[in-house]
Amino acid sequence: MEPPVLEMRAITKQFPGVKALDRVDLRVRRGTVHAICGENGAGKSTLMKVLSGVYPHGSYDGQVLLDGQEVAFKGIKDSEAAGVVIIHQELALIPELSIAENMFLGNETSRRGVISWDRAHSESAELLARVGLAENPLTQVKHLGVGKQQLVEIAKALSKKVRLLILDEPTAALNDDDAAHLLDLLRDLQLKGVTCIMISHKLGEIAAVSDEITIIRDGRSIETLGVAEDSVDEDRIIRGMVGRDLDHRFPARTPDLGEVRLELSDWTVTHPLDRSREVIRGADLTVRRGEIVGIAGLMGSGRTELARSVFGRSYGSGTEGTLRLDGRELQLRSVPEAIAAGIAYVSEDRKGLGLNLLDDIKRSVVSASLGSLRRGLTVDEGKEVEVAEHYRRALNIKASSVDQGVATLSGGNQQKVVLGKWMHTDPQVLILDEPTRGIDVGAKYEIYTVIHELAAQGRAVLVISSELPELFGLCDRIYTLAEGRITAEVSRGSDGDYDAEQIMRHMTGTPAVSAPGSPTTTQEVAP
Repeated sequence: MEPPVLEMRAITKQFPGVKALDRVDLRVRRGTVHAICGENGAGKSTLMKVLSGVYPHGSYDGQVLLDGQEVAFKGIKDSEAAGVVIIHQELALIPELSIAENMFLGNETSRRGVISWDRAHSESAELLARVGLAENPLTQVKHLGVGKQQLVEIAKALSKKVRLLILDEPTAALNDDDAAHLLDLLRDLQLKGVTCIMISHKLGEIAAVSDEITIIRDGRSIETLGVAEDSVDEDRIIRGMVGRDLDHRFPARTPDLGEVRLELSDWTVTHPLDRSREVIRGADLTVRRGEIVGIAGLMGSGRTELARSVFGRSYGSGTEGTLRLDGRELQLRSVPEAIAAGIAYVSEDRKGLGLNLLDDIKRSVVSASLGSLRRGLTVDEGKEVEVAEHYRRALNIKASSVDQGVATLSGGNQQKVVLGKWMHTDPQVLILDEPTRGIDVGAKYEIYTVIHELAAQGRAVLVISSELPELFGLCDRIYTLAEGRITAEVSRGSDGDYDAEQIMRHMTGTPAVSAPGSPTTTQEVAP
């Protein structure tokens, strides 16, 4: 049998007060796509940082072998020289530089100390073609969408003669088309002899593209499954990740709906740089007390723009229309006014807009409601700790203490900190934008439970999600959005189901016709 391209033996990594990895083993066959699965905080990214030299040799115990030979990487330069390249979830591209400049940054095409730009541009064009991009190498990265930036990162890895490519959540921020293209590219690289290791929470993608799957739980390697041999499906992966069967992906709930709490009428939002361009046009929307309402739309449909415009006009150069809370018309001109009125917004970008990554848990939790902790001209630090501890326990935030920095937390625990921050403002309307993006199935279940509890308290909850199954499992009603216009309002049918095809038609702006006996109740909205 051919020796594995990679073997990691008894890898142990400790941080102060935390053992992140406990004698983890990993064996990767040459020319395969090998997935690593586990809940947030299980140790997946830590293991890959050990492999790629982010955590240098000497900072961990155990052995790393490439092609049967032990390696001792002191940093990323060493691992890249050996053909091991990691692409992190947060892309490491500089927006103001061109594609070619980013691609060869730190690995310049130089001769006698002088960069050969002609060579850099020609090699960049060849590498871009290999990943299916026709962009000019002189194009600044800031002008590319996230999907294309991800492909530039892979092209950059290919420029380093990669033979073992590590991708951490490569499709987390991509739409369906970009994600499918990326997965096709991984299969193509596999055929060309590149071994890929992929960390992902999208279990359907993992089952579709991987040859083997290693499951890590609580810092330990649990098992490695052969996808074909073991007939692996999502339920089998979940059982390994959480240590039990999840019979239901969503907690049970019986809605108790009250009167209308949030109402938008003829809501129109103009682009922040071009007042003649309407990003949202004439939207009518209601959310009742105790109700969870979803917004479904394709990328670019205006979902986030709608949410942010409601949240104190934090998006757009102007808004028209009427916003009512509990029947009272409001004119909200800023985020502080929205918070004071009882509206909270959980951003889809938790690291860029939801958290200050330099803060600890306690400061993050109280940051949106410091007035409630005021003691004279200062913040009551004892009360600050008390509040943070309450939400750490209530939301099951896995951390050594509330003094731990939020940057060191897993994605799921960071999301819980953001939820705690907004829950402490005591909102009457909670807008959740991609509330479970990039987190594992176990943490998703916990967040769904929190959302249910908030609705049960009589709050109005508005959920934006790119995952239709998530909206189907959570929401009492769904509005579809296409090109800035609400195209339909869809309620569950008598059997409690939604019609995914019908909703997708509304998301693309194509009129949907209900078949006889259709389980979904739909009210189309006229253009």
